[in-house]
Amino acid sequence: MVTGLLAERAGVRFKGHRSGTDIAEGSLAGTPVTVAWPRSYMNLSGRPVAALAAFYKIPPGRLAVVHDELDLPFGSVRLKFGGGDNGHNGLRSITTALGTRDYYRVRFGIGRPPGRMDPASFVLRDFTTAERKGLPFLLDRCADAAETLVSSGLAVAQNMYHAEPGAES
Repeated sequence: MVTGLLAERAGVRFKGHRSGTDIAEGSLAGTPVTVAWPRSYMNLSGRPVAALAAFYKIPPGRLAVVHDELDLPFGSVRLKFGGGDNGHNGLRSITTALGTRDYYRVRFGIGRPPGRMDPASFVLRDFTTAERKGLPFLLDRCADAAETLVSSGLAVAQNMYHAEPGAES
């Protein structure tokens, strides 16, 4: 969803790439970018991400992965460089394929599953009616954070987006 917004902002459409991803090449805030969407299952996204990075000769430290995060409240956005996978199988796959944890992460909070619900079932479920209401704004905010990361760097993006929407500074 967020990658679709970023491609739209760059004024480009996705096309297939031999790396096993769909890519959209354009620019965000005057910076050339390649937005990619692996065609694999999320849990197996490492191979296509690494193949695309190798094709473009992009070091892992210049990659930004946008992903869902169970340990953040719904709609929260957090950015960081490096770190563990925190049980996220997609990140584990990417880290293994790249051979490093040192890449940027733009994390979109989806919250914890209620009660004893299986986390895998929670991640795969549709958003609730209430969540769908605010989703366009929240996804746009996450895309803004990714674009700020590209244009202004991690510290600026963190300072702008680690406060919750509507919170007083």
